[in-house]
Amino acid sequence: MSLLPQLTAGVEALGLQSVVTVAMQEQCLAYLALLQKWNKVYNLTAVRDPQEMLVLHLLDSLSVLPYIAPGNLLDVGSGGGLPGLVVAITRPDVQVTTIDTVQKKAIFMRQVKAELGLSNSTVVHGRVEAYQSPSPFNQIISRAFSDIALFKQLTTHLMAPQGCWLAMKGLVPSDELQQAGVFPKEVIRLQVPNLQAERHLIVFENT
Repeated sequence: MSLLPQLTAGVEALGLQSVVTVAMQEQCLAYLALLQKWNKVYNLTAVRDPQEMLVLHLLDSLSVLPYIAPGNLLDVGSGGGLPGLVVAITRPDVQVTTIDTVQKKAIFMRQVKAELGLSNSTVVHGRVEAYQSPSPFNQIISRAFSDIALFKQLTTHLMAPQGCWLAMKGLVPSDELQQAGVFPKEVIRLQVPNLQAERHLIVFENT
């Protein structure tokens, strides 16, 4: 059964039909098919059902697109490439670097890059705190990496002046923000189609 009608409906619900073309949607589904195939052996994600993957992985990742600036983006603890590879597929104006400490996840992301021809993506296997980038990033995102204080601490050396951190979270993490002692520039409520749970994007600037 094709997931394309559902993905198209989700893209329209997000108001992204002018950004995410049908060709990009098909590439997103090709990525999802690779994720399913590799997941059987490599255990990349706990989500197994294709319909759930569509919502929890693809639509969740697409929901942040309006807040991604052109330029270069680092996705920390990218796992199977979420949201980084989805951003690379749908935003050719962004140079995306994904990093993960788990080798099998980096191998999978490199396979996706090769099979889908994602020339605007770079995959790094390693620890972000030890990573030295040739140039700083104007945005650094994480979806399931760590609490905000640690996220910021481990990536500050990679952040451009006036750059932004983007932390994808469920409920607003008031305790984390308090512990980190950071005041977000914005707290954006994300409306992910067909997802009952709350999702938020916490944005804070490198000042």
